[in-house]
Amino acid sequence: MEKKKVSIREIAKLSGVSIATVSRIINNNGRFSHETKKRVLSIIKENNYETNSMAKALRMNRSNTVGIIVPNLSNAFFSSLVESLESELFKQGLSTIICDAGRNSSKEETYLNILEAKLIDGLIVISGQEEFDAHALSRNIPVVCIDRKPTDSTVMFVSSDHYAGAVLAAEELISKGTVPFLFKSDYNAPSISDRVQGFIDTINKHGLGKPNIITIELSKRTNNDTTRLLIRTQLRSILAKNKLPIGIFAVSDSLAADVMIAARELNLSIPGDIRIVGFDDSPLAEYCYPSLSTIRQDVVQISTKSTDYLVSKINHKEGPFNNPEIVGVSFVKRETT
Repeated sequence: MEKKKVSIREIAKLSGVSIATVSRIINNNGRFSHETKKRVLSIIKENNYETNSMAKALRMNRSNTVGIIVPNLSNAFFSSLVESLESELFKQGLSTIICDAGRNSSKEETYLNILEAKLIDGLIVISGQEEFDAHALSRNIPVVCIDRKPTDSTVMFVSSDHYAGAVLAAEELISKGTVPFLFKSDYNAPSISDRVQGFIDTINKHGLGKPNIITIELSKRTNNDTTRLLIRTQLRSILAKNKLPIGIFAVSDSLAADVMIAARELNLSIPGDIRIVGFDDSPLAEYCYPSLSTIRQDVVQISTKSTDYLVSKINHKEGPFNNPEIVGVSFVKRETT
């Protein structure tokens, strides 16, 4: 038969001490003897006593919990980043509540309300089309924005050097004798805007005419087949007006993979007819066929810089932090170029 849950009052009675003493032992705060602690913890274990974490958080003004808002966990880069953040925070004794907002502002607002109700100690916000307003939170907690600019310059902002990554991608395609096309979705996050600008400036520097930018309306797609139909349509138009090989810089590895599939459906060879560079260096890039040349974002550095700052602020410590923290990127050459 399942044991009946006991209260802290009953634990105190069984241990022969006051409720206050039991509370001090549970929270490891205050004065008590080693023997008393041993006796109380033994009674707690025997009776399967569980503390009320919410009540404890209210008393201690600390929940040891961090909220993470992410726009889309199906995105391989975002899922890798969240996994790394969770691992780093766990090492510091902090649990995480991960919320997938699905690129939906009202859903994000609902999740923020839920996280605040759970008395999180800190918040990490990843990507997004709009600047993040930390002043909208009802409590003054440390916030880190990753690839999403905050409205307040005092809020920590951590980002890859997306502009430099786009320059590397465009230079690689130009060096292969192509006039590159940039493929992007209609999600206009700041990181994407930086990639587009890096591409534009590189094309202009080489005097290659008006930069070729193709927008694929992924927000209106119903499935992957719809996405690839849109891409095939764009590829046919490009092929009708340009000589081979064609260079394509896709602003994400997932979009690059869709371009590769659409190209094969048009019987185009890679990298013979089309040379492709992605962005992120997600696991998809290494394991797709042919393997994808891409721009590597340093997930470990991003998560380490973000969590080091957040944990320091939660513990009311100052550190030698730069704001913003811009993390370098690198080109990874594989089979598509």
